[in-house]
Amino acid sequence: MSGQRAGASDRGAGSRREGASNGAVPGQRGPADGPADSPTGGPTGGRAEARRAQGRGRKKQQRNTKKIVAWTAASAVALVAAGGGAFYYKLNGNITTFDKAGISKDRPAAATADANGDKPVNVLLIGSDSRGNGNNDLGGGGEPGARSDTTILLHVYADHKHAVGVSFPRDSLVPIPPCLVNGKWTAKQSSAMFNSAFAMGNSDKGNPACTQNTVESLTGMRVDHTMVVDFNGFASMTNAIGGVQVCLPNAVYEGDLDPNLGHKGKQVFAKGLQQVSGQSALDYVRIRHGIGDNSDIGRMARQQAFLSSMIKDVKGKGMDPTTLLPLADAATKSLTVDPDLNSAAKLLSFAMSMKSIDLKNIKFITTPWRYNGSRVDLVHPDVEKLWGALKADQTLDGQDASGGQQADAPSAPPAAPSPPAPAVNGAGARVMVLNGTTTKGLTSTASAKLKDAGFTVTGAGNAPTQTHETTLIQYSAASAQAAQSLAQLFPGATLEKSSSPGISLTLGRDYAATAGGASPAAGAASPGTAGAPAPLPTSISDAGRSAADDPCSNVSYG
Repeated sequence: MSGQRAGASDRGAGSRREGASNGAVPGQRGPADGPADSPTGGPTGGRAEARRAQGRGRKKQQRNTKKIVAWTAASAVALVAAGGGAFYYKLNGNITTFDKAGISKDRPAAATADANGDKPVNVLLIGSDSRGNGNNDLGGGGEPGARSDTTILLHVYADHKHAVGVSFPRDSLVPIPPCLVNGKWTAKQSSAMFNSAFAMGNSDKGNPACTQNTVESLTGMRVDHTMVVDFNGFASMTNAIGGVQVCLPNAVYEGDLDPNLGHKGKQVFAKGLQQVSGQSALDYVRIRHGIGDNSDIGRMARQQAFLSSMIKDVKGKGMDPTTLLPLADAATKSLTVDPDLNSAAKLLSFAMSMKSIDLKNIKFITTPWRYNGSRVDLVHPDVEKLWGALKADQTLDGQDASGGQQADAPSAPPAAPSPPAPAVNGAGARVMVLNGTTTKGLTSTASAKLKDAGFTVTGAGNAPTQTHETTLIQYSAASAQAAQSLAQLFPGATLEKSSSPGISLTLGRDYAATAGGASPAAGAASPGTAGAPAPLPTSISDAGRSAADDPCSNVSYG
């Protein structure tokens, strides 16, 4: 635009220069006007005056041209700003939020910022298999309700230079906490398939709040944001970026996509590297048969490889609004988010916050698991060690990514030796022991500890909720002194008076992290604090893939 306008100005200047050679320059003083530019102050004329007039005409024209260009640029900026505002308004109109009423009130505490104001962010990513809202054509079939085909907890470390995505096997058996369904809270389920949380209520929209509650209960970490994308949204996103490079260990056929087909059918995917988008991209991340052991574990490996390639592609093109806005337009048309992530500006801000993360520092891993027949169990205590490391902002390879400046801080003086533990005599006191976490075996170790101190254990079991961060001692007025003695065995426990007789001990994650002995900081340090958890087992640290890995590596299982 400015080039055209400048050209037009030059043409205009040329016509005025032609007039100047004849002495008729608009706005300039001619010989008949009296003294003007003559050094002597007298009238000038002829060719000299014409040349001076021509020079003055050029300077004025340059000023006019600059004004025109400036106004043109200002107009363009205004149009872009208006268009950008309209685009953001359009994106905001695309976004759907789920009702926050379904989010549990008994939640882990939010992460606290360190001295630099940095804190980690946890984002729950859910891929819905809902056939509602026009997804039938892409997903096939017409099953009612919705399940979570993919669930990944993305932990962005406080330094915003590292991130890890943790996949949850959809067939894993886990406790499902109370969830809001049709205005009523359901009873807790002690063992259910993980993806059944999203299906609670049998709605085509799914129940993202229930999945969020489940993940918070399992991990002890607060989920800051939740995002749900359906088939249409996923397909549109891959089209928006021009496809994603993926890899398969062998060719895949129609019969693999649809095991009910009854025959092999035509080849759908070739072996090796290929570019997929739209329907083919969706088929790639959903296929589980015909590769490896036909399991969801292998499918998760391919999903992680797909996301790695997608991130690599977007970052390669430049994580700026030019790249991200078309992607956001495609994504938000089929995106459901938590109420705190309900604007395009917030979504774009979160995406831009990952701009500085190097591909090799974006990792993907699956929760430690093992087969339990046709289902999957999470492996304890490995999974608790993983959550402890993430809560402490420790990377899979043991780096402190809390964003603090501990390395440059002066060394602290040696701590004074701890005083010997006081002798505790619990004779005559009766205690009920409850496990307020998902860590197995805690009531056994705690009961043994109580019996050694003379307490009588009246029973053991699971607490109504398994999200207790801190051990809780509830006691009656008559048991106050015994409760104080009991608290000496569980430093940091909260004491709470109760109308129920006797004493109830609810074990929290602080006790689970100490394994009954070590300092709580050794098991679950907060971001920016000293005392990182122990190194992760190799089953975790060596199993992750980075976004920089070869797309053909680790895309199957069995």
